[in-house]
Amino acid sequence: MIWISLARIVRPQGRRGEVRAEVLTDFPERLPQLRHALLGGNGEPRAVAILSCRLEPSRRFAVFHFEGSQSIDDAERLVGLEVQVPISERAPLPSGSYYISDLVGCEVFEAGADEPLGRVRDVQKTGEETAGTPILVVDSATGGELLVPLAAEICREIDTEKRRIVVTLPEGLAELNRE
Repeated sequence: MIWISLARIVRPQGRRGEVRAEVLTDFPERLPQLRHALLGGNGEPRAVAILSCRLEPSRRFAVFHFEGSQSIDDAERLVGLEVQVPISERAPLPSGSYYISDLVGCEVFEAGADEPLGRVRDVQKTGEETAGTPILVVDSATGGELLVPLAAEICREIDTEKRRIVVTLPEGLAELNRE
């Protein structure tokens, strides 16, 4: 089974077994509603009940209290673990939005071409929070790296099931990436 990480435990919080965790999800508002999760990161994740979770005002950190964690020592043993859920439980996205993990590994084709330009290695976020156009980092089939803006006018078809992205590159983009 595939798990996705929603938060990473960074340190104990207080004296009653709570932990402070860095939020890794774009949907932090989900965290306080979780009642069960998995703690993973070093081996097979283990199921755990969540007694409470509250977001810090910045929404970059959350404070969790897990069943069985009643002291600072208990909390210290959790540092470095990730709060995870099965991939089937990730938040639904609106049409035209994609999870980075679904884009990584997709082959990129120029419209009308049979041979791929390359394969998506990563997606770089640009700008603050949701502003800015993400960039597909494509390992080029000819060597090197191709940076492709993830914009509707460039990425004409995205089929994550078939692991395929069809693009219409603006004139000069491929050459610009080679410089």
